[in-house]
Amino acid sequence: MENLFDDVYFMKKALQEAEAAFEKGEIPVGAVIVVDNRIIARAHNLTELLTDVTAHAEMQAITAASNFLGGKYLHNCTLYVTLEPCQMCAGALYWSQITKIVYGARDEERGCIALKTKLHPKTVMLGGVLAEEATELLKRFFIEKRNLN
Repeated sequence: MENLFDDVYFMKKALQEAEAAFEKGEIPVGAVIVVDNRIIARAHNLTELLTDVTAHAEMQAITAASNFLGGKYLHNCTLYVTLEPCQMCAGALYWSQITKIVYGARDEERGCIALKTKLHPKTVMLGGVLAEEATELLKRFFIEKRNLN
């Protein structure tokens, strides 16, 4: 029997979070953190609402997952995020020692890959999962934002 709880399944959950951000006027990035096929944290960008440049989806998810687990390390956890983490988020993920990061769309300019941000040596990163859907949501957001201004 096929595993229903695969990377696509969890990325769809992250995309739901990105849609929630979109509806709030936030840059539509969503994230979930999973351990043993169970979502333990859901988050999306809240930088506008909280007037806090650090309130990225990943940062919110790290905090929620750490609270759930009762510790600062995210061993055996996977982060699903709709956009490649930025340098700040990648740094926080480094310190959390998260086991795996799965992202949707690349951020060619500000992403951790382009900026050569180091991840924890034991962290595995996989990209491109539902990248088209994540990219389209971001494009739609910025088109609508430009048309309102």
